[in-house]
Amino acid sequence: MTHIWQWKGNPQALGGLIEGIDDYVRLKAGHAPSHWWARERVIGCTHAVEYTITNKAGTTPGGLRFTNQIGLNYSRQTLNSATSFIWRIFQQNTDASRKKVPRVTLIIENLSGISYTVSGEIHVSANYIQDYSGDVKREITGVLYHEMTHIWQWDGNGQAPEGLIEGIADYVRLKVGYVPSHWVGPGKGDSWYEGYDVTARFLDYCNSQRNGFVTELNKKMRNGYNDNFFVVLTGKTVEQLWREYKAKYNS
Repeated sequence: MTHIWQWKGNPQALGGLIEGIDDYVRLKAGHAPSHWWARERVIGCTHAVEYTITNKAGTTPGGLRFTNQIGLNYSRQTLNSATSFIWRIFQQNTDASRKKVPRVTLIIENLSGISYTVSGEIHVSANYIQDYSGDVKREITGVLYHEMTHIWQWDGNGQAPEGLIEGIADYVRLKVGYVPSHWVGPGKGDSWYEGYDVTARFLDYCNSQRNGFVTELNKKMRNGYNDNFFVVLTGKTVEQLWREYKAKYNS
């Protein structure tokens, strides 16, 4: 109907502008479809981050569940809150102390697994959203905190063990309080670099031995990685810390 009543510059206006005005009316009427892109600039300290969200699985069961039970606005708020929380955990208080990431894109799409992050893009599985049997909003909130950690954490220039990288991301999820029921308890696991919840629990123990341990470890991983970082920060090797951690919870 907007095309019926709008002027078209007689007819000099660009086609994209004409279509944009038409969709602007649709937007203001509150009938924006789920597949539309949502953008919001969020200012943190002196650093601006633009969050872009799209639901590519819009009409699938998982895409619809995302729209109805999570939504674009809540996802934007979560990405913003996660960034602020992670900056505090890592003490990334200035532009110079963190990565230069002007834009983070969240994409809901049909894929196997749960989620992954690459080059400023967070991809979350609509299939996982569809099949999750519990509180899906809470679960995806935790997933977004984990993936946002990958956006901001240092990885030792690719030298750090993958299990440690994933463990730090789950450590952030642990500290914010979005721990899923399937996580292992403290003291579980076969190695400190097993990753995810196992390593997150171990890092929490290390942080109890040296307050600010994870913060300082992340800072050291900006330019490289060495297991000796554990010695520098705690006075103990990572193997010794792991043995003491296991002994504490399995005695």
